[in-house]
Amino acid sequence: MDRAEPQTARQEWMGLLARARPAALAGLLPDPLPDHALLRAPEIGAVMVRGRAGATGAPFNLGEMTVVRCSLRLASGAVGHAVVQGRDRDHARRAAVVDALMQTGAAAAIRAAVLDPLAQAEAEARQVRAEKAAATKVEFFTMVRGEDK
Repeated sequence: MDRAEPQTARQEWMGLLARARPAALAGLLPDPLPDHALLRAPEIGAVMVRGRAGATGAPFNLGEMTVVRCSLRLASGAVGHAVVQGRDRDHARRAAVVDALMQTGAAAAIRAAVLDPLAQAEAEARQVRAEKAAATKVEFFTMVRGEDK
């Protein structure tokens, strides 16, 4: 098996969990959470956000963003990690639990019950934003003048 495939899949679900609304994740993975031991309790910190002018220029420091990180181990031994934007410790803990569960035999069930609904909600929100942006689109055209023949 190609080593990049599992890494890419994990990057995708970790990104999806980080972008998810905390209430949506809590609704899909309600209490009680599976038994777990905290390796790193959810802690609030800051990370530096970098940008590039025109997406290709030299990188520059845009500013700091508040994040919460968490690491835990399930009773089965699977380890999960999460870093989420904001200050919601519960969001980070739930995301880490899902990450750990995705590395167990329960991965298919977790994908169907948690990740697929989150991905669908994200796609629908993206579509709504695209439709709103399309409604404001302005098309410019130039009429041919007689001397331009």
